[in-house]
Amino acid sequence: MTNPTAPEAQLTTHEVENQPGPPPAADLWTTDAPLRAAVEGNGGRADVAAAAGAAFGTEEMREAGQAARAHPPELRLFDRGGRRLDEVAFHPGYHQIMAEGMKQGYAHVAWDGQPGGHTTHAAMVYMLSQVEPGICCPLTMTYAAVPALSASPAAEAAWAPKLLGTDYDSAIAPVGEKRSATMGMAMTEKQGGSDVRANTTRAVPDGDDWVLTGHKWFCSAPMSDGFLTLAQTEGGLSCFLVPRWTEQGRNGIRLQRLKSKLGNTANASSEIEYHGARATLLGDEGRGVNTIIEMVHHTRLDTAMAPAGLMRAALVEVKHWISGRRTFQKRLIDQPLMRAVVADLVLDWEGALALGMRAARAFDGGRDEDRAFARISVALAKYLSNKRAPQVIVEAMECLGGMGYVDDTPMPMLYREAPLNSIWEGSGNVICLDILRTLAREPLAGETLRAELEAALGADRRYDAALSAHMERWPGLPEEAEARWFAESLAGLLAASVLIRSGEAAVADGWVATRVTGERGLIPGSVSGLDTEALLARI
Repeated sequence: MTNPTAPEAQLTTHEVENQPGPPPAADLWTTDAPLRAAVEGNGGRADVAAAAGAAFGTEEMREAGQAARAHPPELRLFDRGGRRLDEVAFHPGYHQIMAEGMKQGYAHVAWDGQPGGHTTHAAMVYMLSQVEPGICCPLTMTYAAVPALSASPAAEAAWAPKLLGTDYDSAIAPVGEKRSATMGMAMTEKQGGSDVRANTTRAVPDGDDWVLTGHKWFCSAPMSDGFLTLAQTEGGLSCFLVPRWTEQGRNGIRLQRLKSKLGNTANASSEIEYHGARATLLGDEGRGVNTIIEMVHHTRLDTAMAPAGLMRAALVEVKHWISGRRTFQKRLIDQPLMRAVVADLVLDWEGALALGMRAARAFDGGRDEDRAFARISVALAKYLSNKRAPQVIVEAMECLGGMGYVDDTPMPMLYREAPLNSIWEGSGNVICLDILRTLAREPLAGETLRAELEAALGADRRYDAALSAHMERWPGLPEEAEARWFAESLAGLLAASVLIRSGEAAVADGWVATRVTGERGLIPGSVSGLDTEALLARI
C-alpha cells in the first residue's frame, strides 16, 4: 500500500527508485555502541548521557538545527528610533537547541559534584555536535567558564549558580535577574591572534570595578550574558569578566559586525569594541593568561570531542546511503572497495572517540597525576582528531556521490564545520608547541603519558615495536620543526593504547596495522586486511 504521506515516487517522466531517503531520526545513545562502551568504561553516568541522547536525537531537534542554519543570526545595531541595541537576533530553532542543551546538563553536569561529570559532558558534546555543532559553542564556553571564576570569590558567587542553571533564559537583563546565564569569550585582537600578550585593550580601575577600552577582533557568542576577556593594566595583562548588562543598563560593548564564516552559521561570531565597558577583575593583575587558561583548558576538551561527533554523523549518512543504493547489480555496502573505504574511516572515528573520552576521564580525576595527564592528553586528542576529521568527511561525501555535495544532506554542513575545532582554542602549530612546553615544564605530564603508553605493552608486538621506535627516534623532546611529527606519533600511539585495552579486537587491530605500523597508502581506503564486517557494524 502506498504511504499517503511519502513524497510522490511516480512522476510524469519517470519513477524515483534506487534513491534512499534521509536516515530516520534516531536516539543518539542507543544506536551508538562505541559511545556507550566509552562512557561506561571511563566512569561516565550512563543514565544522564542516555537521557541526553534520546532528547538530542529527535526529528524535532534535527529540524530545529536545520532551521537555525537556514536562518542565520541577524545583527541589530539600532532600534527604530536610532538608539543603540547591539543585539543579535536568532531563529527560534537556535533557542530551542540551547534550551534542550542546558536542560540536559551540557553546561552543568561536570560541576554538580557527582562522579564522571566531565566524561558525561564529553558524551553530550559528541552527541549534540551531530545535530547542530554551531550551537555547541555558547554551551561549551558556559561550561568552561566555571573554573575560571574561582579566581574571584565575589564573581563566582554571583555568576556560577546562573551558569549552572538548567532553565535557559534568553532575556536581556542583569545576571541577578535571570534564571540562568551563558558566558562567552573575547581574547583575540588583530595584531596578535594567538599571541594574546600583544593585546592592546586597556583597563583602568574605577572604584571596585574596572573600565575597559579597546577592540576585539573575535568575540564568540556575542549575546552571552558575560564575557571573559583580556586587557592590559598597570600590572600587566589581566583577566576580566565583562557583563553585557549591568544594574545601570546596557554595558559599553559595541558590536561592530558579525563574521561571515565558512561554517558554524547558526552561531554568531562578532567583532566588538569596549567603549568604557565596566568589568570585574578575575585573579591578580598581570596574571590574566593564567586565569583564563582554565577556561581554554576545558574548551579544548570539547574541541577534542566535536570532531568525533562530526565523523560519526557523516558515517551514519554513509552507511544509510550505501545500504540502500545499488550499483552494478549489488548494494554499495556489499562492494569490496566501498567496504574498505568505509571501514578505514570508521577507524578514525573510533580513535577520536577513544582519545577524547580517555582525556575526559582524566578531567574527572582529582589527583595531580590526573590533572597532568588531562593537560597533555587533551592537546594530543585535539590535534590528531581535528586533523583527521576533514579528510574523513570529504571521503564520506564522496561515498554518496553527487548527493553528498548538495545541502539536501548534512554532508556539506559537516565538511564546512570540520576545520573549525582545529583552529579554535589553538590551531595545529599552537597545540604542538603547547605539547612540547607541557612535557618540558611539567615532568608529571610526561610520566603519566608514558605510563598510559606502557599500559598496553605485551598485547600486540607491532605496538610494542612502534612505541620502542618512537622512544628511540625521540629520546627527548624534538626540535620545534619536528613538533607536528612528534605530536602525531604520540597521539596515534596513545589512541592505540586505549583501543588495545578496550577489548574491541577489530578496531584495535585495524588501528595498529594502519595508523601505527603504516601498513597502508596515503589515501583513505588504501588498506588491506581490515575486518570490514566488524568495523561496518560499529556504525
